[in-house]
Amino acid sequence: MAAQQGVLLLKRQLQDLRKQPVSGFSAGLIDDDDIYKWELLVMGPPDTFYEGGYFKAHLIFPKDYPNKPPKMKFVSEIWHPNIDKDGDVCISILHEPGEDKWGYEKPSERWLPIHTVETILLSVISMLADPNDESPANVDAAKDWRADYHGAFKRRVKQCVRKSQDMM
Repeated sequence: MAAQQGVLLLKRQLQDLRKQPVSGFSAGLIDDDDIYKWELLVMGPPDTFYEGGYFKAHLIFPKDYPNKPPKMKFVSEIWHPNIDKDGDVCISILHEPGEDKWGYEKPSERWLPIHTVETILLSVISMLADPNDESPANVDAAKDWRADYHGAFKRRVKQCVRKSQDMM
């Protein structure tokens, strides 16, 4: 029964995004027969080094969605403190609900069933513009962010933007 509710919820969210697209991203299914696997196109936010980039990502939902969060992975190369070298996105909103065993995040910052694809993607776009370098998934990107923002960090991000444009 819960799985059926998750399917209906995902179908409604996809339909809503198609009717009223949200600036900064587009979403669709990887395979029309699998509502649990979405492909995203995240546009680099204006006034950031990511501006002009078109980054592909996948959002994979668990069968017990919305009780558990989806996993998000960039398939386009992207250099960011909160995206690991394999493309996995590490932000609070996508962490399992409840207490953080390290005490870093409050339960209210973690996954809640009220979140939607739209709130996830708006959080990711916000993260691109304003990383959390206190808890990096990519330590090297965080070091560049802190130590050489207008040098090494900017260069790596701009390389990713160019690659993303070439892939379009």
